[in-house]
Formats: sequence, structure tokens, C-alpha cells
Amino acid sequence: MATTKRNGGATRSERTNPRVWLYSVLLTLQYGAQPLISKRFTRREVIVTTSVLTCELAKVVCALILMVRDGSLKKVFSQWTLVGSLTASGLPAAIYALQNSLLQISYKNLDSLTFSILNQTKIFFTAFFTYIMLRQKQSIQQIGALLLLIMAAVLLSIGEGSSKGSSSSDPEQILFYGIIPVLVASVLSGLASALCQWASQVKKHSSYLMTVEMSIVGSLCLLASTTKSPDGEAIRQHGYFYGWTPLTMIPVVANALGGILVGLVTSYAGGVRKGFVIVSALLVTALLQFMFEGKPPSVYCLVALPLVMSSISIYQKYPYRVKKKES
Repeated sequence: MATTKRNGGATRSERTNPRVWLYSVLLTLQYGAQPLISKRFTRREVIVTTSVLTCELAKVVCALILMVRDGSLKKVFSQWTLVGSLTASGLPAAIYALQNSLLQISYKNLDSLTFSILNQTKIFFTAFFTYIMLRQKQSIQQIGALLLLIMAAVLLSIGEGSSKGSSSSDPEQILFYGIIPVLVASVLSGLASALCQWASQVKKHSSYLMTVEMSIVGSLCLLASTTKSPDGEAIRQHGYFYGWTPLTMIPVVANALGGILVGLVTSYAGGVRKGFVIVSALLVTALLQFMFEGKPPSVYCLVALPLVMSSISIYQKYPYRVKKKES
């Protein structure tokens, strides 16, 4: 018997699609390995903005190559419109840029525990906005799984930054420059993730094209910031490739491929699944640090591991189902 689409949920074939699992596993490994790769192959002298800009360029090149490979390049660009591009990619790119700025403000004014707990609410806001925009409902068990995931994310975040304390003791400053910015950033993160999922699943906007568009928008914003930023001054003084070696391209390309995978995971599995990937990647990072640097996993990591595994299992096993009406 053929599987039918459930209201607000994915079909069984979509949930067990090997391609979804492949993209999710690859993204988990990339996210998990990226900090170690960057640390090993990027010299301290490298100007951060040049690394980010080169990564965005690499994303565009990789996405175009993949579109040529699957034969969609000509069709995608023949149907391209400015309005469609701004709606599908320009708005999420602008939202993500604002979100990152708010997180930087908040991080300076909150202790690690408060920041970690509030920052992980983005997982719930992603689920909320996917319900509002896509009518993608969650079962009671899935909501419980999201709670477990948030608990695991908070534990892992505390383990990484437990030594950081609040840089401010002023309650008003903590509220207006710490708590409110991180909560707004979490709302924006959920909204942007849902917008990307809506564009790819409802508007059928190619994930590769979205990668190209968002990279271009992000690069233009970054280039504009170099007119006033310290990085811009450093580029003008030392040159674009100051501190670079041929090996610097390894983390740049790895990060670019991760950007491609983010688009594919969002397109095929949705923003909530991406949240599971990101938290799972923190465990991968801890494992790789133990294997290559001899740094043992923290107690927080060991406690978070079964929480992540349980949350993934529960979320997959108990999808939302529409109750059949009695005839």
C-alpha cells in the first residue's frame, strides 16, 4: 500500500530516505571536525574576513558545479527572478546576519550557563515557525525529544565555556544587552530556518541556488563592513592573503561543503533535523579532540551523549500522526 502524506508531517519514505541520512551524517561529521581542521590549518595571522569571503566564494563555485553535474543549472537560472531570490534567500541571509550580531552582543553580557540555555531555545522556535509556516506538527513524544536535545545542548555548551562568567553586574545591562538580544536571536534563527525550509519545500527553490544567493548576499554585507572594520584596515595594510598558506584552503573548502550540506539537510529534512545535527556534531568534536589531541571528554559530554541518542531515536520513532475519524 502506498504511503500517503500526513498533515504537517513527512511521509514514511521521507523519514527513512537514505539520502536524508547520508546528508545528515556528512553534515554532522563536517560540523564536528571543522573546529579541529580550522585550528590545525589556519594560522593566527589569517584575517578572519578573508577566510569567510573565500569560503562564500567556494560555496558558490561548489554549488554551480553541482548544478552543472545534475543538469539543473540552465533551468534554474532561466526561471530566476529578483523578487523570488530576495524572498527565498535575501531575507533569510539578512536575518542570519542580524542574529549573529545580536549573539555577539549577548555573549559579552551573560554568563555561560544563561547564554547556553537561552541560545538553545532556537530549536523550539524552529519547530514553532515550521508549524506556523508549513503546518508541520510535532507529536507529544517529539516535543519531549526536543526537550532532551535542548538539555544535551546546554550541557555541551556549559562544558565548552564553563569558565566564562558575566562581564557585567548591572541587572538592566544584563536584561537589555544580554537576555533580550539572545532571545531575539533565537527567534530570528528559528524564523530564518523555517523560511529556508519553506522556500525549498513549498516554493521548490533549489537548495544549490539558495546557497549561491545567500553566499552572494552575505559576501556583499561583509564587503560593505570592511570599509569601517578592523579587518578591512588589516586587509588594506597587509593584503588579502596575509598569513595564508596552501593548507589554509582545507578548512575553507570543508566549511564551504558544510554550507552546501546545510542547504540539502534543510531542503530534504527540515530545520528541526538540522538542530539535531548541530548538537550531535558537538559530540563528534569531543570525540575527535580525544582521538587527536588526547583531551578526554568532559562529564557534561558523557551525560549529554545518551540524551542526544535518546532524543534522535524518539523523534524518529514517534512522528506526528493524524487521528482517524470514526465513521
